Amino acid sequence: MVLGCFTGFLAGLLGIGGGMLLVPFLTFLLAQRGVEAQLAVKMAIATSMATILFTSISSVRAHHKRGAVRWDLVLGLAPGIVLGGLLAGAGVFALLKGQWLALFFAAFVGFSATQMLLDKKPKPTRQMPGAAGQVAAGGVIGFLSGLVGAGGGFVSVPFMTWCNVAIHHAVATSAALGFPIALANVAGYVIGGWSLPPALPGAFGFLYLPALALIAATSVMFAPLGARAAHAMNVKQLKRAFAMLLYGLAAYMLYKGLAG
Repeated sequence: MVLGCFTGFLAGLLGIGGGMLLVPFLTFLLAQRGVEAQLAVKMAIATSMATILFTSISSVRAHHKRGAVRWDLVLGLAPGIVLGGLLAGAGVFALLKGQWLALFFAAFVGFSATQMLLDKKPKPTRQMPGAAGQVAAGGVIGFLSGLVGAGGGFVSVPFMTWCNVAIHHAVATSAALGFPIALANVAGYVIGGWSLPPALPGAFGFLYLPALALIAATSVMFAPLGARAAHAMNVKQLKRAFAMLLYGLAAYMLYKGLAG
């Protein structure tokens, strides 16, 4: 429930789904309950993604009330996101070893943290791509999100700001994109883990339902608070602090991946 509070707040504040925080902690908690390490990583990723279904709705409602969501970009990116998410969740995710997923997660989070830390300014003439380009970009966002159990904010927010979308609009639009990302990937996880025997009481394939219920219950309450804070403050300093936290989480997942 504490994890849900933190991830819900960050979902509203930074337009992320919360997977960057949830996956390492859920991996640790599942391992402590006796789940085999390779499966613990996969269950943590799938359960994290499922919580985003609830968090994104709460977050985007708060942003929409302030008129910050670019629905034109949501419609342009969503088709690619669904295709990329299904491909990752139903195909590649089930085939990859948990060890490789942990290593990929560590590399991905480390890269995202570096991008946040550098905070590079885009060329003023750069704009969002056309329809085909947005579908392709959405496919990459959905696929990467499916592999690491994140809502895509660590790809979509830097991508949109790189294309000169204002940061508050990018955060709000990323929150809206979290729902199709989560929906496509969770469908893929259910298909991929359909015949998997339950690793724990309450487990359904790759999903751990008790954790999903508790995290979702608190995250939906704190997401609007994060959205309110995002519109009231300069998030640059917070992004730097959050990047430092991400480096620590990436180091933990790197350790889990190398330890097998």
